[in-house]
Amino acid sequence: MKPKVQKIVLAYSGGLDTSVILGWLRKEYDAEVVAYCADIGQGEELDPVRGKAEAAGACACVIEDLTEEFVSDYVFPVLRANATYEAGYLLGTSIARPLIAKRQAEIAREHGADAVAHGATGKGNDQVRFELTFAALAPDLTIIVPWREWDFVGREDLIQYAEKNDISIPVSREKPYSSDRNLLHMSFEGGVLEDPWQEPYDDMFVMTTAPEKAPAEPEYVEIEYEAGDAVAVDGERLSPAGVLAKLNELGGKHGVGRIDIVENRYVGMKSRGVYETPGGTILYLAHQAVESLTLDREAMHLRDSLVPRYADMVYNGFWFAPEREMLQALVDESQKPVTGTARMKLYRGNASIVGRKADRSLYDPDIASFDEAGGYQQSDATGFISLAGLRLRMRAKSRA
Repeated sequence: MKPKVQKIVLAYSGGLDTSVILGWLRKEYDAEVVAYCADIGQGEELDPVRGKAEAAGACACVIEDLTEEFVSDYVFPVLRANATYEAGYLLGTSIARPLIAKRQAEIAREHGADAVAHGATGKGNDQVRFELTFAALAPDLTIIVPWREWDFVGREDLIQYAEKNDISIPVSREKPYSSDRNLLHMSFEGGVLEDPWQEPYDDMFVMTTAPEKAPAEPEYVEIEYEAGDAVAVDGERLSPAGVLAKLNELGGKHGVGRIDIVENRYVGMKSRGVYETPGGTILYLAHQAVESLTLDREAMHLRDSLVPRYADMVYNGFWFAPEREMLQALVDESQKPVTGTARMKLYRGNASIVGRKADRSLYDPDIASFDEAGGYQQSDATGFISLAGLRLRMRAKSRA
């Protein structure tokens, strides 16, 4: 039995699922629907959204630019942690959903809505990310999830429904995969990509040039960091979103940041995903380069030991959970000395660290050099190794 609601705020992209959902909600719930679209770097994809939402019967359409907030408050915290999920996924969709859901709940308050809705399926991770955010920030709102209510089985059913009801959709039977874009990345899944043996079509990619078609000459870029965050590219200070946009342009030109993985979803199944993350890949590697000079060994190792847990929390939707916030505080404390510059070489799909410098570097060439004494007494290593090996000698003695 459907809950009785008066007004619903729908997370609306203008894509296949939410285009169908908007009309379906109005019909099935006899309620007003506010279409809400967050601009987090989709670019020109947002141009037709307002007209489509209004044509589909939305009582209002809210489109907001959240790009700077997305990068400064979500992308950069994850990069400070050097967090990736499983085989190198830089969590581009995972960190977008909490921000979208947070603002969606706020818009529900502003418009006097008593319900929120999203277009995530019952098989994916996004449903968890949306609803855990609502649980943390707006537990009183009714959550409506059409994919758990209607009889449609898959995207073919939606295409047929859209055609029958004259709903404009951005997908066809010829290219039946779905995509999701923000300033950090673009993801592709479903359709032909559900066969893990099928190579992605080259014309599918949007943010990156195919590495084999990238320029034949490498390009160098310098990225400056302050307290773990990138603040300038080639000497030009930029906003967080400006940094990422600039590096997307450079990395995309050289084919940097493509990955093709099979990942483990939180709901239990495996899923094949193809991702483009050009600027994020460069920032991930450049950050490690500056850390290598400035971050204390034990602080780095402690932080690194917790990163898999942190990545799991973010991937699984626990952005606004106390455990993620606690780990973020630890990560951010570790980043206070991480100030310096990384020099990167971009060439045909690769971003390589070729230089790093920092005013307060912990690297001392006089101590590290094999050719200089530098105040280091090599004879001190005798006692150090003797103590380190004590338990091994005792173990060997006990077995004699």
